[in-house]
Amino acid sequence: MAEEKQTGFTTREALFYHETIRPGKIEIIASKPMATQRDLSLAYSPGVAAPVEAIAADPAMAARYTARSNLVAVISNGTAILGLGNLGALASKPVMEGKAVLFKRFADVDSIDIELDTEDPDKFIEAVALMEPTFGGINLEDIAAPECFIIEQALRERMNIPVMHDDQHGTAIIAAAGLINACHLTGRELKDCRMVVNGAGASALACTALIKALGIPHENVIVCDRSGPIYPGRDGVDQWKSAHAVPTETRSLEEALVGADIFLGLSAAGALKPEWVKKMADQPIIFAMANPVPEIMPDDAKRVRPDAIIATGRSDFPNQVNNVLGFPFIFRGALDVRATAINEEMKVAAAEAIAQLARERVPEEVAAAYGMNQKFGTDYIIPAPFDPRLMEVVSSAVAKAAMDSGVAQDSIEDFEEYRLSLKARLNPTTSALTRVYEECKANPKRMVFAEAEEDVVLRAAIQYRDFGYGKPILVGRTKNVVDRLHMLGVSDPGSFDIQNSADSEYIPAMVDFLYKRLQRKGYTERDVRRMVNQERNVFAALLVALGHGDAMISGLTRTFSQTAREVNRVLDPKVGSIPFGIHMMIGKNHTTFLADTTINERPSAELLAHIAKETAQVARRMGHEPRVAFLSYSTFGNPSGQWLGNIRDAVAILDREEVEFEYEGEMAPDAALNAKVMELYPFSRLSGPANVLVMPGLQSANLSAKLLRELAGNATIGPMLIGMEKPVQIAPMTAIAPDVLTLAVLAAAGVVG
Repeated sequence: MAEEKQTGFTTREALFYHETIRPGKIEIIASKPMATQRDLSLAYSPGVAAPVEAIAADPAMAARYTARSNLVAVISNGTAILGLGNLGALASKPVMEGKAVLFKRFADVDSIDIELDTEDPDKFIEAVALMEPTFGGINLEDIAAPECFIIEQALRERMNIPVMHDDQHGTAIIAAAGLINACHLTGRELKDCRMVVNGAGASALACTALIKALGIPHENVIVCDRSGPIYPGRDGVDQWKSAHAVPTETRSLEEALVGADIFLGLSAAGALKPEWVKKMADQPIIFAMANPVPEIMPDDAKRVRPDAIIATGRSDFPNQVNNVLGFPFIFRGALDVRATAINEEMKVAAAEAIAQLARERVPEEVAAAYGMNQKFGTDYIIPAPFDPRLMEVVSSAVAKAAMDSGVAQDSIEDFEEYRLSLKARLNPTTSALTRVYEECKANPKRMVFAEAEEDVVLRAAIQYRDFGYGKPILVGRTKNVVDRLHMLGVSDPGSFDIQNSADSEYIPAMVDFLYKRLQRKGYTERDVRRMVNQERNVFAALLVALGHGDAMISGLTRTFSQTAREVNRVLDPKVGSIPFGIHMMIGKNHTTFLADTTINERPSAELLAHIAKETAQVARRMGHEPRVAFLSYSTFGNPSGQWLGNIRDAVAILDREEVEFEYEGEMAPDAALNAKVMELYPFSRLSGPANVLVMPGLQSANLSAKLLRELAGNATIGPMLIGMEKPVQIAPMTAIAPDVLTLAVLAAAGVVG
């Protein structure tokens, strides 16, 4: 397949992503135990008889005894796939699987993709309507206009569950939120604004309708299609467009824009000319949302109107109009009150909640996790897509609007408790990791991949470059690396920076640098030269030490300890620090940080305190408020033992330093993690289960991390090496390409190291 460049990655990498581990992006996982015959009997026959009879007697019981109340169908016929057009139902499946993944990732909504092989609206409507008993909501996706209008309207009238065509209303809600804030910043009232809409497809008309519902008068909005402004009596205007026709003397987009306050574009690249922007009102508001190239590039608009506020659909410019800010949380709120529809009141509530969130100060832990320093202003009128507060803020607003407008079948008595429950549904680590990747793209680094003859490493290096995280520097024998790149489908291996110790121009400087470090440690110059030529980890570390790379990653061909020894010949610990390792164990709703899992065999009290402080910082950068437990076989002296003094002394050190995080110890794992056991110790300073576990020694730490990974099935990141003067990460020998890539990005972004 040709190397076709897409948004920050290649076709090859996109296909590899969808193919590896297991084909596709979703799987079904049982939410109840299935280990014994009794479990199976309860799950199926005869145990299912009881809920079947309960639901037959009262259909509302389906929300209590089945997954229906948290299950959304993502349905398409593939007639308008992203920007690709009508490629058919089967071709739309990767997109619909992706949408299902976003539902789960952002709002813990279970979702199943359904592709219907028909372009007949009546057949489509009938097929979806018959599935009402299965789902709590219907998300329509990638259906061409005008059929999408017909289908959505018919299903909303026929079904007693929420139905939303996200291509229309998702964009509308986010655009409306941004517009609310743009008007606020420019001192405008919506009722006084003049708006020009370019584009009359599903998204554009939905945006127009919602913005009118927010307060812009119908007569103040001119909608343009390919033939110009839509006015009463114009030929070639269907019923959906004609609903937005207004009397106007203008006959072109250029004429309509004269004196306009707002441009709302959902049309085509380059549709808005800079000279037309000049004719708009003071502080013009420009929403150029054509994808992937907007109607006008922000730089071009700013050049002619520096006072403009600009939003696009792109992540590489401020104010991204991104549907993921809306649809997961809208359905979350609708499902939680068993709403029978998603109505205008709920959409307005979502838009206003998103707008309000952008005006609020970004909390410290969120800022630390996502590298945010934004504050409300012309370049921040829409919240960041990965702001974890969206879940609680938007879902709560939607649920309340459903209750107030009479479409909710259940009610929420305590919204503060509801917001806390929403916050607990998701693991903030996933959001933080996403933000780390975005930060790495914004500040690309040169990453030295020390074992570039390994396929796993090369795949990670290819993705590191193709996804825009920075420049990979590949260490290995040149011919071997080039051959492996060809085998992996890279058409231009010569474009990679390959460093071979056999012929590198840096060798003389490397030998000189390393000999000065090691000459008083028993090494001759000949020893050093051989080391530089033959030990790839030494060579890779020297590239970083001499400034030819910013960070390095290794570990797949050597044990952690051997790799660390080779790196330590070249690089020192960070001043005032002692290196150690962290394993990050990621569950569905929680993340636990274990340290030190790699280096220090019997840490002193001072080192334990240092490990606790440094690991707490990593936890905070990953979106968690640290709660540190110093683990032991003993809980507060029971049973007694001779190896507890250093743990107690570490706690005393933190007492004296008055650190700004919770900590406690010595304590057994159940006293640190099990809420019921914690109740036995009411004097404990931990307000909840610990998320940072400082282990008493290397043996217990390393064993625990590997046992958890192998037996508990936790997603594991690490070990992550902390405390070196330069960012260095050592991956496990069993790592796969995504593991290597994640460690490389964490190092490049400065989150660990």
